[in-house]
Amino acid sequence: MPVPDPVAFTIFHIDIMWYAILISFGIVLAAGICCIRAPKKDLTSDQILNFVIICVPAGIIGARLYYVLFHWDWYAGDFFQIINIRAGGLAIHGGLIAGLGTAALLCYFWKIRPLTLLDLAAPSIALAQSIGRWGNYFNSEAHGGPTDLPWAIMADGQSVHPTFLYESIWCFLLFLFLLWLDNRPKAGKGPGSSFEGRIILTYGMLYSLERFFVEALRTDSLMIGPFKQAQVISLVIFIVCLAAYILLRRRAGSKK
Repeated sequence: MPVPDPVAFTIFHIDIMWYAILISFGIVLAAGICCIRAPKKDLTSDQILNFVIICVPAGIIGARLYYVLFHWDWYAGDFFQIINIRAGGLAIHGGLIAGLGTAALLCYFWKIRPLTLLDLAAPSIALAQSIGRWGNYFNSEAHGGPTDLPWAIMADGQSVHPTFLYESIWCFLLFLFLLWLDNRPKAGKGPGSSFEGRIILTYGMLYSLERFFVEALRTDSLMIGPFKQAQVISLVIFIVCLAAYILLRRRAGSKK
């Protein structure tokens, strides 16, 4: 792949970045799919839009703060650089924590079962990630180390792993799989039985599994001491989601 131009077009001397366009498109498409699927969870499109209006800004703020905190030596004392997301620098784990946490809090105030909403949102989150990752390509960031594979991209004058592409493909397949899983007829007590939380917990496990291995290829990872923070948090999320999955499935089976 050639080195891309991060600017899509310019209006009134303001550069409109591919990064922003792709992330915005991913969010809009994800919200639209949630609205269409809302009746499946006994929710309305108006309720979904209320969540989107609040949770999306919260997620973006969380993603930026997470990134800035792990690069504090770069941003300390420079407020305008802290808020300059046009240059890139959003950490998906921070966005997920802030966005999903805000959604759970709103569910408490609006008397909606959190797991119902999160099960609805999980496939769309994966789709938004699949699209948004291409923003990293246009910003020439979030890439891996040197490789001579035929699908390598150019970055810093050398051919490198397109880790954004690996994650984009995985997240799109995850989107399709979660839709299929959520549309399966409700089963009995077996491994495929349905229960609230199954979709969001499956998302948490499968996304974390991919991120753990893809992160090993990246050269720009945020660090916790000698460890890549994305690998550490992915491992923690995988274990927590697996434990919750087993617990909720057993609890649902015992009620049947």
